[in-house]
Amino acid sequence: MTTNLRKFLSLTTALVMTSSAVAYAEPSAELIEAAKKEGMLTTIALPHDWCGYGEVIAAFKAKYPEITVNELNPDAGSADEVEAIKANKDNKGPQAPDVVDVGLAFGPQMKAEGLLQPYKVSTWDEIPDNIKDAEGYWYGDYYGVMSFLVNKDLVENTPKDWADLMKPEYAGQVALAGDPRASNQAILGVLAAGMATGAAAGKDAGDAGLNYFAELNKAGNFVPVIGKSGTLAQGATPIVVMWDYNALAARDTLAGNPPVEVVVPDKGVLAGVYVQGISAYAPHPNAAKLWMEHLYSDEGQLGWLKGYCHPARFNAMVKAGKVPQDLLDALPPAESYEKAYFPTLEEVDANKAAVTAGWDSVVGANVQ
Repeated sequence: MTTNLRKFLSLTTALVMTSSAVAYAEPSAELIEAAKKEGMLTTIALPHDWCGYGEVIAAFKAKYPEITVNELNPDAGSADEVEAIKANKDNKGPQAPDVVDVGLAFGPQMKAEGLLQPYKVSTWDEIPDNIKDAEGYWYGDYYGVMSFLVNKDLVENTPKDWADLMKPEYAGQVALAGDPRASNQAILGVLAAGMATGAAAGKDAGDAGLNYFAELNKAGNFVPVIGKSGTLAQGATPIVVMWDYNALAARDTLAGNPPVEVVVPDKGVLAGVYVQGISAYAPHPNAAKLWMEHLYSDEGQLGWLKGYCHPARFNAMVKAGKVPQDLLDALPPAESYEKAYFPTLEEVDANKAAVTAGWDSVVGANVQ
C-alpha cells in the first residue's frame, strides 16, 4: 500500500490491469440460502445519491426479495460507522451494522481494532492489490477526485482553484460536505487544500490545510454547515467542496434548478479511494457476504459507475469490453484526472490524524 495508487487507478492508463481474468462466478447456492435464512442486511452511511447507491440497493432487493435491507443513518461519516460497530458489539438488533463503506484510512484502523472479519469475493483477483488487504479484511470499492460544486445563480465568477476561494466575493459561500472531525470526504477536502499550497501529502498538507481553512474562516468565506445539494440550492452553501461523483450526481438531481457547475481545481487535485468491510460482529454475516458479492459483480460495479464513481474493477471490465460506451461517455473528461494524486495509505493516515486532532484548535469552526 506504500506505492502511489496512480499506477493502477489513473483514468489515463485505464486499460492497464494486473489481472487478465474476466470470469465472474455467481455466489454459491449455499451462501444465498444462508443469507435468505438470516432475512436481513443492515447497512449504514449509504445515501441513495452517493455513487448510485439507490439503484445498487434496489437491484439487490430485486435479486433477493427474501432479504430486507435495513438502512441506518445515510448521512453518517466514516468515523460514525466505526463507532456504530463499537457501540453494538453485543447487539444483534437492527442498530448493528453488518457492513461498512469507509475512507481508505479507516479500513486498516478497523482491522487493527478487531472490528472487521475477512471475506474475499469471487472477483477478488480483479481488485488491484494496492487497494485491498491481503487477508481480505477490507477492499477498495470506488474512487473519484475532489471538486467544487457551484451554484451559478448565486456565484457569478466560478472559482477555478483553491486560492480563488479566499477572494472577498466568496464571503459566506464555501462549505465542506461533512464534518472534518469525522467525515472522510471533509478530511480529504482539507488535505487537498493543503496540497494546493505546495505542501507534501500527509501531515504537512494536513497542517497546511488546517491553516488554509483557518484563514478562510477568518476571512468570513467559510460556512460551518455540512454542504449538500439541498443547502446549495437553498443558498446556504453556494460552493461545496465534495467528491466529483457526488457533485455530478447533485447536478443531475437539481436538473438546472439552480444551474450548477462542477469544477476540478487546477492545483491540489486529490483522488480518494473508499473501502468495504464486513463487521466482525455482523448479526447477518451471510447476507453481508452476499451483499459484497453483489457490489463486486459486473452489475454492482456498473451501478457505481452510473453514479459517476470509478469502481475497483473498472480497468479489468473496460479491458474485457464489459463497460457500455454510453457510461464511458458520461464520465468527466480524462484530462480532469491527469493531475490527480492518489495518496498512499500512510499519507492518508497522517493527514487524518492531523486534521481530526487539530480542526477545533486551529480552525475553530463547529461544522454541523
